[in-house]
Amino acid sequence: MARAPAVQEMEEIPEADRLEGVPHPRATLKLFGHEAVERSLAEAFASGRMHHGWLIVGAEGVGKATLAYGFARYVLASPHERDPSHRSLDIPSGSPSARQVLALSHPGLLVLRRPWDHKTKRHVQVVTVDEVRRVRSFLAHTSGGGDWRVVIVDTADQLNINAANALLKSLEEPPPRTFFLLLTALPGRLLPTIRSRCRMLELQPLGETDLRRAVLAALAPEEVAAPGPDDWPRLVALAEGSVRRALTLWLGDGLKLDARLRQIFSGLPAIDWQAVHALADETASQAAAEKFEMLFDLLLKLVSRLVRAGAGLGVADEERRLAGRLVPDARLATWAELWETIAREKSEAQALNLDRKSLILQTFGRIGAAARG
Repeated sequence: MARAPAVQEMEEIPEADRLEGVPHPRATLKLFGHEAVERSLAEAFASGRMHHGWLIVGAEGVGKATLAYGFARYVLASPHERDPSHRSLDIPSGSPSARQVLALSHPGLLVLRRPWDHKTKRHVQVVTVDEVRRVRSFLAHTSGGGDWRVVIVDTADQLNINAANALLKSLEEPPPRTFFLLLTALPGRLLPTIRSRCRMLELQPLGETDLRRAVLAALAPEEVAAPGPDDWPRLVALAEGSVRRALTLWLGDGLKLDARLRQIFSGLPAIDWQAVHALADETASQAAAEKFEMLFDLLLKLVSRLVRAGAGLGVADEERRLAGRLVPDARLATWAELWETIAREKSEAQALNLDRKSLILQTFGRIGAAARG
């Protein structure tokens, strides 16, 4: 008798926008820096007058997804598991709802994200209408025992127009005991009609103390070396209150990359082409895509801070001194235009799959020209 063919293992699909090397936001049980927001949600839920749609707004990495999954755990938990004081969204980590939310297996939770394209092995760039159509069947099922249902859209600004209109229909006539949590860093990209049907919760960038606590909490489960005393000041400055940005910089050697950029800028208007070529060689390959993105992110933010310093706005002393030498009033517009040019050419190079090393060399050539006036 012939043996049956072995069953192939299912393809493990990566999650959209997940930061490798640290726990996913839904595995993060402690939200730092947003205690007042947590309390307002817990109190509103306890009051029985909770609005059905919530727009959670904030810069990337400040805790929007962590808050959304925390609220989902809280709503889907048994009443006796919730904080009786209604001051936090904490529930026991071993509760059934916590385990099911972590595994995305809770029947009362639906998460809409950018779908995975099995052909290209990449995530689609938008949240599609087919993804949003899942809401209709999800809400059509009668909640057993009057249980709650939660729909998380991560992120709402990635909805294409058809998907946005499909979601709007559900927001206009939501069934009872249903919450929509829409996450976005760019609320202006949402349809005005979607914004008008949601209450807004705005999460501010984290302060230094909460940022440190959140970073250390994220690194601890993975047993990754934490930043040392000499690393924190620069890491905090570059992170701009974003936990995700701080973790990306730390795990991707962003502090070293930043130091090399600042060394090149310190020599302007002369360009250290040997250092620039070394940077280009390390970041231009397809295998170094994340480092390439980090290079341009750091570069654009550095140019932005120099422009701000040139305009008399507050920045670090080192960058204020550098701006005083490179960005006098007469060249402020030149440097502002430089930022726009770098951002545009980087976007075009990515869209057209142009040579990355040529882009890097061209970019530093433009920086040198701006510094020479």
